[in-house]
Amino acid sequence: QVQLVQSGGGLVQAGDSLTLSCAASTRPVNSYTLAWFRQAPGKEREFVVGIIWYGGSTFSADSVKGRFTISRDNAKNTVYLQMNSLKPEDTAVYYCAASRASTSLQTTRQYDYWGQGAQVTVSS
Repeated sequence: QVQLVQSGGGLVQAGDSLTLSCAASTRPVNSYTLAWFRQAPGKEREFVVGIIWYGGSTFSADSVKGRFTISRDNAKNTVYLQMNSLKPEDTAVYYCAASRASTSLQTTRQYDYWGQGAQVTVSS
């Protein structure tokens, strides 16, 4: 069982940057994939960015490429979501997720563990 505890979030203006953190209760094994999803009001939860713990390969949705970056800190069992050039359409609840599979997974059903969520609001 892996528990994911998120921190960060808040209200920012368009063009600002923000970083979210997600700490895992246990060290993800090499076969894990960690990712960030988001869910805007009235919409389905969608994939944002992911990282394969072993090797550190990353993958992202087209809508955030060049603006959002995922990274990990092995010593702290933590993944980060660095969001730059934020837009009002980035407003959503952001969730950290972990999968026992080690591949570029982009659907919610492929992830086994979820963080509690963090609201990110971008004003225009």
